Amino acid sequence: MVQIFVRDNNVDQALKALKKKMQREGSFREMKRHVHYEKPSEKRARQKAEAVRRARKLARKRMQREGLLPAAKPKTARR
Repeated sequence: MVQIFVRDNNVDQALKALKKKMQREGSFREMKRHVHYEKPSEKRARQKAEAVRRARKLARKRMQREGLLPAAKPKTARR
């Protein structure tokens, strides 16, 4: 369960933190998926695509650790 504390009546900051946590957990993607019916064939295709994406990410990280690929650039905060 997600829990956010509002400090100094700053609701905007608390809302921003809530959205960030929900994005990280995949709640928005899950809600969007439940809006419309998903055919079983579409569900299988989506799950297969997600598995391929995870496998590629894992392989990329493994190759970076072994030094076969350059390390990923750290993301900088936009302001």
